[in-house]
Parts: sequence; structure tokens; C-alpha cells
Amino acid sequence: MHIGEVAERSGLSSRTLRHYEQIGLLVPSERTDGGFRVYSDEDMRRLMTIRRMKALSYSTAEMGRLLELLDIAEGDGPEAERRQARAELDAMQADAQARRAKLARDLERADEFLGILAERLA
Repeated sequence: MHIGEVAERSGLSSRTLRHYEQIGLLVPSERTDGGFRVYSDEDMRRLMTIRRMKALSYSTAEMGRLLELLDIAEGDGPEAERRQARAELDAMQADAQARRAKLARDLERADEFLGILAERLA
């Protein structure tokens, strides 16, 4: 897939994709002879992981670390490294669950506020 198709499928801009490449979060699998970026299905999966982390307000540094840990945990490196990566990922998963719970509380409060406004303006 070329950058335009990936942008359309992901809902992110081409500019964002280029930025992610520049900071090392998402490097296209290859480039054509003409220099066009070519993304694989695995690149798309990685991008969607990044996109979903954005929703939980992770920094790009945190995103990079999580992706690095996933690469280690899912790789075929030494078992001790994979075990350590999985332990860090478990902690990140707990953090993600806490962030999601906070978002749910914030959404509840927003709904309550909208209800108050609707009631007072009726």
C-alpha cells in the first residue's frame, strides 16, 4: 500500500505518517525505485496500534517503547529478554486499563454536563 491508501484506511494524514517515519515509530517496509513508500499489512497493524495508543494520550516516546517491547516479546530472541519484555508489557497493559477507566469517568461527566445543559435550556 502506498501512503495515500494507508492514510485513508487509518484515518490519519499523510503528514502524520511521515512524522511517524521521521521519529522512527513507523518505517515503511520498502520504497519503490521512484522513492514512494510501500507499507505492508504488518506496517498497517503497527500503525493501528499507534493510533489506538493516541486515544489513551500516550507520548510518542511511550509508543516507541511499547512497540519495541512488542517486537522483542513476539520475536525469536533470547527467552530472558522476551520474558522481561512481557513483564514490562503487563505493566503497560495495566496502565492502559487505568487510562481507559479515567476516560470512561470523563465521558460520564461529559454526559452529565450535557444533560444539565439540556435540562436548563429546555
